[in-house]
Amino acid sequence: MSDVATDPTQDAASESYRVTAGELRQFIERFERLDAEKKDLAEQQKEVMAEAKSRGYDTKVLRKLVALRKRDQDDIAEEEAVLDMYKAALGMS
Repeated sequence: MSDVATDPTQDAASESYRVTAGELRQFIERFERLDAEKKDLAEQQKEVMAEAKSRGYDTKVLRKLVALRKRDQDDIAEEEAVLDMYKAALGMS
């Protein structure tokens, strides 16, 4: 008869692994929920643009306006000044 004794270090490692696995699962599930929310938001944005388009707005310009509103006004002014300068150099203004 041989009694197999349980190794205490193995039990501690297994317990640590289970806690880590549980925490890992929580991170993955949180990320997946956020990903689903992101997809829902993207679909809602698409619907807003479709509605704007159906009312005659140019969605390409609307997207550009949204991007401009996110930027610093000084950066926009500098970029527009350089663009005007380049256009003048090419005889486009």
